[in-house]
Amino acid sequence: MITDPEGTVLALFAAFCRIGACFMLIPGIGSYRIPPQIRLFVAVAASIALLPLMWPSIYPKVATSATGYVGLVFGEILIGSVFGLIARFYTLALQFAGTAMAMMIGFNTMPAADIVEREQQPQLATLIGFTGLLILFMLDFHHLVIEALTASYDFMPVGGGFDPQRALVTLSDTLSASFLIMLRLISPFLVYGLTFNLAVGMVNKLAPQIPVYFIALPFILTGGLLLLFFGSNDFFQQFAEGFVPVFDGR
Repeated sequence: MITDPEGTVLALFAAFCRIGACFMLIPGIGSYRIPPQIRLFVAVAASIALLPLMWPSIYPKVATSATGYVGLVFGEILIGSVFGLIARFYTLALQFAGTAMAMMIGFNTMPAADIVEREQQPQLATLIGFTGLLILFMLDFHHLVIEALTASYDFMPVGGGFDPQRALVTLSDTLSASFLIMLRLISPFLVYGLTFNLAVGMVNKLAPQIPVYFIALPFILTGGLLLLFFGSNDFFQQFAEGFVPVFDGR
């Protein structure tokens, strides 16, 4: 590596394009609340640390013309972005599940600023999303992402070009798998909310002069929070276990 400084810099930048693009989009590290300088330093440090492992795959490909190297850079950025979007889609699905849960149990508070991102979300969805992201970091999900990036040089080599069809299929499969997992996680809340509201609607038909909705709201909210309290352990355990199959489905 030291005998060819120019080739080393070009190889390092090629590795940074894939790794940096992934780190720009993965949840947590890619949050806008983290200063851009820290995100940049983390991506550069990871690129320097992983370059010796990927040196045989990267260095022979960077000795090309300027036009070919520019195309290589754009391809590496797109490949890294796909890996980052896979992880981000899964955490965004959890936020969607939290919003659906809040709606089904009647926790319809005013949207507030999210802890990680800048979007406005219900407070219950913010709590669930942040807890799920914290659990993923505690289980070293970023190590799985880095391992997948390292392995990607075997089936998506440098200079091999970007396959948009394969990327779209991968992202659509990720969305499908994430939706099915989140549907399984929130199914108890869906059944609870539909059953309770159906019962309230029947009572309202029997006694239309009574404001049944306002009377029943504290009960559906209390029952939903108790269901979340007793089921949170299994909820987040299945969420964490579902990340590996979704990410390995690349």
